[in-house]
Amino acid sequence: VPHQPPTLPSSDPTVVHAFKPSENYLRYLKLFFWIGCVLIDLALAACWLGIAIANPLLGVLITPLMLAVMILPDIVAYVAIHLKYDTTWYVLSDRSMRIRRGIWIIHETTITFENIQNVRLSQGPIERCFGFANLTVETAGGGSAHAEGGEASAAHHGVMTGIANAEQLRDQIMIK
Repeated sequence: VPHQPPTLPSSDPTVVHAFKPSENYLRYLKLFFWIGCVLIDLALAACWLGIAIANPLLGVLITPLMLAVMILPDIVAYVAIHLKYDTTWYVLSDRSMRIRRGIWIIHETTITFENIQNVRLSQGPIERCFGFANLTVETAGGGSAHAEGGEASAAHHGVMTGIANAEQLRDQIMIK
C-alpha cells in the first residue's frame, strides 16, 4: 500500500492539501462488516448444527470445513476494508483536485476547478451519526449520460467518500 498521497501540479506547492477519509468512515465500514459477518456466520452455524444433530458423525467430519468457510472469508473481507481505506487519497491544490482509490487497480480522477459545475453533499442518518458525508463533484462535459453497457459514466464526476468536514470542503471547492 503506498503511504504517500498522489502528487498534483500546483503553481504554489504550499497550497497542496492531501488527506484521507475520516477515521469514522473506517468505523462505519467496520460496523457493516461486523453486522454482515454475524448474520452470515450465524446462518452457517445453524446449518452446521442442523447437520450435526441429524448425523453426528458427518457433523464432526465437516467441522474443520465449516470453520474455514466461516472464518477465512471474514479475514479476507476485514483486510479488504482496511486496504480500501488505506488506498484512498484526496488531494486539493489551488487549481485542481485528485481522487485516488483502489486495491488491485488504482483509479485516479483529476478534476480542475474551472470545470466544476456542481458539488453535491450526501449524508444518510447512520453517516450523520458517524460524523461524515460524501461529496460528489460534477464537471462540465459532453456526450451522453451513460457509458457503453448502460453504466453511468465516471468521467464527469468524482466522489469523495467519508469526508469529516464535508460542508467546509464543499464551500472551499465552490469558491475556487
